[in-house]
Amino acid sequence: MIYDYLIVGAGFSGATYARMATNRGKSVLIIDKRDHIGGNSYDFINKEGLFVQKYGPHIFHTSSKIVWDFLSRYSKWNDYEHRVLVNLGNKEVYLPINIETMEKLYDRQFTPENMKEFLNSKKINIKNIENSRDVVLSQVGKELYNYFFKNYTKKQWGVYPEELDASVLQRIPVRFNRDTRYFEDKYQGIPIDGFTELFEKLLDNKNITVKLNTDYKDIIKEINFKKMIFTGPIDSFFDFKYGKLPYRSIDFEFKELNEEFFQSNSVINYPNDYDYTRITEFKHFYFQKNKQTIICYEYPKSDGDPFYPIPRQENRNLYLKYKRLADNLDNVFFTGRLAEYKYINMDKAVENALNLFHKLES
Repeated sequence: MIYDYLIVGAGFSGATYARMATNRGKSVLIIDKRDHIGGNSYDFINKEGLFVQKYGPHIFHTSSKIVWDFLSRYSKWNDYEHRVLVNLGNKEVYLPINIETMEKLYDRQFTPENMKEFLNSKKINIKNIENSRDVVLSQVGKELYNYFFKNYTKKQWGVYPEELDASVLQRIPVRFNRDTRYFEDKYQGIPIDGFTELFEKLLDNKNITVKLNTDYKDIIKEINFKKMIFTGPIDSFFDFKYGKLPYRSIDFEFKELNEEFFQSNSVINYPNDYDYTRITEFKHFYFQKNKQTIICYEYPKSDGDPFYPIPRQENRNLYLKYKRLADNLDNVFFTGRLAEYKYINMDKAVENALNLFHKLES
């Protein structure tokens, strides 16, 4: 059999493209190294009946009606709106920084006007913004930098903000209102039956063949196909010809507890204390009622599965070498976070896959 498309990777990028292709009558073989579909958004129900997100918290959010409408064909959504608390030792406050955050931090009332005045008085005038530390100091000053960004960045990325490109913290999340939601997008939620169920429906088509626990390189010579959509690491595709692209990885530590709730919020960040960056309690996402709960600690690390491309100029330059090789291929096309060496949200992965499909099939 000759497949119209060989798609490497069964996450949002690959699954979206597969569905669009088969909606046009194309035949698709989709391959993934892992033993499940869904990429990093994969979730499952444990023996206690609790939803677990295997690769840390995933909350879908988008301002794109096209993306939302596309995915809504395959899932209904709950009304979950994400909020993040930050543990500062003796206080827990909301992030993004907003009036509620400021009032709890400084034990005083704020209006939008005097909050702006307060932050303006704390800003440090930096003529040439050269790194992420400069960005934060120039926007909110040293105190909030130390509270929220300095040590969290070191834990998350392995380097302090002054060693990261300015783009990492280019847009400091500050709101001069009382909106404590983490995302401002119009459309937000979690699939009622879980992300994995969404993927199962996306890939439920007679023209889609799914092959898991498989490295495409092991079977590539046995497969006949017209075009390949590659969503894996671009440097791996080219056998690391110019060297490996650096990533941050994560160790996830799960704990099952015999209590209804462990914490008051779905996600609590720990920027300054402990080795982990955050604790997630998944019950909050799915509005589950259960006498037990499960929590997840995240420990960033330098090796392991690639999660976060490290945004430094030398890494970008290395990626561009691989991109030039990719651009010279006739029947292989790259999309997704790993293929583009860019941290993108789930909705952007879907949008990029839709755009690539329309480009190739228009």
